[in-house]
Amino acid sequence: SKKKFTMEAIIPYLTFNGNASEALDFYCKALSGEIVFKQTFGESPMESAEDQKDKIMHASFKAGDLHLLVSDSMPGQPVTSGTNLSLSLNFEDADEMNKTFAALSEGAKITMELHDTFWGARFGMLTDKYGINWMFNHDYADVKN
Repeated sequence: SKKKFTMEAIIPYLTFNGNASEALDFYCKALSGEIVFKQTFGESPMESAEDQKDKIMHASFKAGDLHLLVSDSMPGQPVTSGTNLSLSLNFEDADEMNKTFAALSEGAKITMELHDTFWGARFGMLTDKYGINWMFNHDYADVKN
């Protein structure tokens, strides 16, 4: 028998060029949702330029069963329509995440190798051979954002 897949539902991850906070406010009103987590670059332990400190490093939005993850782009890495959406995969099992990352890496551009993060997760990113952006996350704690 095949092992049960322990991945959660795909979460769209939207990236903005500095106006993520404005977009979140708009989605809250338009979709009757709420921001359940928000951290700016200035609130994180990452080094950031003064003009980047109030930009969104990571935010989580929910409206009913709809779940979106949101951030502003990294300095010097602006996004354009089409590159501003990633599919975020959250794994309960780190080994399964490693296998899936390796499988999707075939012919891919790895934008961030899997690594342990300051937010208590193992995380990585790639753009697959078809141009689709994927994010991989495994939370070490039972904390859900």
